[in-house]
Amino acid sequence: MALIEHMQSANGLQATGSVLIAYLLGCFATGYYLVRARTGRDIREIESGSTGARNVGRVLGKSGYLFTVLGDMAKGALAVWIASEWTNNHHLAVLAMLAVVVGQIWPAQLYFRGGKGVATSFAALLMFDYRVALTILVVFLCGFAVTRKSLFPAMFAYVCLPLADGWFDRDGLTATLMAILSAMILFAHRRNIGEEIAGLLARRGVVPKPESPKL
Repeated sequence: MALIEHMQSANGLQATGSVLIAYLLGCFATGYYLVRARTGRDIREIESGSTGARNVGRVLGKSGYLFTVLGDMAKGALAVWIASEWTNNHHLAVLAMLAVVVGQIWPAQLYFRGGKGVATSFAALLMFDYRVALTILVVFLCGFAVTRKSLFPAMFAYVCLPLADGWFDRDGLTATLMAILSAMILFAHRRNIGEEIAGLLARRGVVPKPESPKL
C-alpha cells in the first residue's frame, strides 16, 4: 500500500516508464549478445548456461569476462540513474533496481534464462547509495579473506543487504525492497549453493563426491 502511494505521488507515466525502462535495460544480456557476435553460439547452451561474466569468460577469455561485467554494471547504474533523475523518488529508484535485476535474471526475449544479477545489482546499489554498496563489499571481502571462496561470502553479503540499508537510516519500505533484491540474488544462485554444499559434504566424507560443479 505504501509503495502504491509513493508511485501515485510521482507522475504515473514517469513511475511506470522508469520501471519498464529498467526491465528492458536488464533484458539486454551483455554476455549473450557478445558470445553470439563473436562465435555464433548460444552461451545458455554452454557450461552453466548463465549469460553472466564467469560463463562468458570460459568461452571468450578475460576480455569477454571484462566486457560482460562492465556491460552488466552499466545497465544497473543507468536504470537507477534514470529513475532517480526522472522521478526524484528514492522508492521508485529501488523499484527500478529490482526491475533491472529481474530483467538480467529473467530476460523475456531469451525465454527468461539470463544471468545471476550480481554485477548489475551491485552497480545499481552504487548509484543508489554508495555507502550500502561499499558495506556489503567489505562484508564480502572479509568473508573471502577468511574462506578464499567467493560464493558463500557473496551470498552472505547479500543476506546482510537489508541490514546495511537499515544502518543508514532507511525506512521500512526501502529495507523490504532490499530484502526482495537479496532473495532474488540468492534464488538465482540456488544451484551454485546446492553444488557448493554438496562438494563441501563430499570433502568431509558425508556424501559421495559429486561431479565437478558448474559455477
